[in-house]
Amino acid sequence: MRWDNLAENPTSARDAALFGTDVVTTRTFDTPEFRGITFHEIRARSIVNRVPGASRMPFEWTVNPYRGCSHACVYCFARKTHSYLDLDTGIGFDSQIVVKINAPELLRRHLASRRWQGAHIAMGTNVDCYQRAEGRYRLMPGIISALRDRANPFSILTKGTLILRDLELLRQAAQVTEVGVSVSVGFTDQELWRTVEPGTPSPERRLDAVRTLTDSGIACGVLMAPVIPFLGDSADQLRATVRAIAASGATSVTPLVLHLRPGAREWFMQWLREHHAYLVPRYERLYAEGAYAPKWYQRRITRQVHELADEFGIGPAGRAGRRRVLVAETPETTEVPDAPDVAPEPGPTQLTLL
Repeated sequence: MRWDNLAENPTSARDAALFGTDVVTTRTFDTPEFRGITFHEIRARSIVNRVPGASRMPFEWTVNPYRGCSHACVYCFARKTHSYLDLDTGIGFDSQIVVKINAPELLRRHLASRRWQGAHIAMGTNVDCYQRAEGRYRLMPGIISALRDRANPFSILTKGTLILRDLELLRQAAQVTEVGVSVSVGFTDQELWRTVEPGTPSPERRLDAVRTLTDSGIACGVLMAPVIPFLGDSADQLRATVRAIAASGATSVTPLVLHLRPGAREWFMQWLREHHAYLVPRYERLYAEGAYAPKWYQRRITRQVHELADEFGIGPAGRAGRRRVLVAETPETTEVPDAPDVAPEPGPTQLTLL
């Protein structure tokens, strides 16, 4: 692996040090939930990461306590980031998890700095901070506590129901600052879920978590992402998903169409050839111009979902006055001074208020 190439005195962002070889501890755990997964425990040099200006994100700073993700979503745009450590972007991304074990203490120190102005911090924008590893390493309670103690606004995007473990901390933080929570549920189709998101809680369990959060006073929106062309975009599938999201008590629904960046594109297309070979030519045509589906397709999906949201009472009129948090289509960051994530690619962002 590329630990030794992360220089102490980098001459460019790409060479920036994430950690040194002397602080890497590799562990495996022979328990059912972690079987086949290797954890690389590191002491990071920084934890608050600046978002590149070219990305047009609605937030400037992120915290990512993990690299790699056991959710194993075949479409995950963050797969490319593993290549900067000479780790595989396919199975390696799913099973070689980098854990920044000192993330809470680093964040607390950063927030106490005189230079820090209390800007919004987004989490879950690269890989999920409530993936299975969080059940063992418990980094998020310390992170949320640090933000709460400084009354620093933050938001969390997740597919993990483990967020409910930290419900009381979220309540406490919401009493002193702006807290936004969004759960990702792109579809409710069981067969599709089992094949494209094999390491995640089921869509039903995620929507149960939305209900628990909203019932507990934590407003929670749903990022309906990704809408997968030809597999999860039929009128009946969209209707079923929006209906279930509305029934969960979500404050809003924001549809985002699948985008296929380098790293994710190769892995997804390999999966498509194995499971739905007849769709490969259609995908090659739909994504012929790059990572994004054509604007006409994105607009069609957005219009359909918005119409359904209005029908089920979670459109703009139905959610007037509720707490809102900014979410974007391509929540990607470059860590500073960590090894950089994927460079922003020009494309639509569809900034949306949740």
